[in-house]
Amino acid sequence: MSISATEGVGGAGGLASMVTPATSSTKKDDKEMFMQLLVAQLKYQDPTNPADTSQFLAQSAQFTSLEKMQAVADQTQQLFAAQMAFGASSLVGKQVSYTLADGTKGAGSCSGVSFEAGGPVLDVAGTPVPLAQVTTVGDAAAVTKPSTGTGTGTGTGTGGTTSGTTPAAPAS
Repeated sequence: MSISATEGVGGAGGLASMVTPATSSTKKDDKEMFMQLLVAQLKYQDPTNPADTSQFLAQSAQFTSLEKMQAVADQTQQLFAAQMAFGASSLVGKQVSYTLADGTKGAGSCSGVSFEAGGPVLDVAGTPVPLAQVTTVGDAAAVTKPSTGTGTGTGTGTGGTTSGTTPAAPAS
């Protein structure tokens, strides 16, 4: 049986699957299975045509290399999770705006962070907001709540623009 280098090996992806490292018992089972296959291959080889020892050494080296790459990948996943946690916790006290998965937009002050399986979730004015759905971050004056009403824009005022009529400025 051969597996091509481009063939998929896992099921559903996503952040949660990236952050969760493989268990050590699975790694131990994989190593034991490899050793059992290697011993079986040696045990049942044709005595008139023995297997080349360099092939066994190459297979062993490849497996060791794979184990080391998996360890690096696990450490990278843990580092990514720690960076996400630190990044989310630095948003406490900041003004954020967001767009939820259902299209709901909102803004407010982040009062806390919870760490769930899918990643950090901010508490923005009582609304749970996944970190990936935050669109802007700023100080209190930098982020404003999105407008939800529909007005005509008429009227008079000082400063700014209006759609009503205003007296002409005196010529200088």
